[in-house]
Amino acid sequence: MHAAVGDQIVVHGHTTGHGDRRGEIVEVRGSGGEPPYLVRFDDGHTGLVFPGPDAVVIPASHGS
Repeated sequence: MHAAVGDQIVVHGHTTGHGDRRGEIVEVRGSGGEPPYLVRFDDGHTGLVFPGPDAVVIPASHGS
């Protein structure tokens, strides 16, 4: 997985009652766009994300 600052990340909920989480990548800490990513989620929470197979990066050039 590769990402850049400004890209969106969506982490799909995989448990009943837990929806998808969406946020903006504000810092890429791995080399060459690799994880981990510092993400500011839509709820205002900021956290370090090591995305798994349930995550999708949406490039900023594609919009929302």
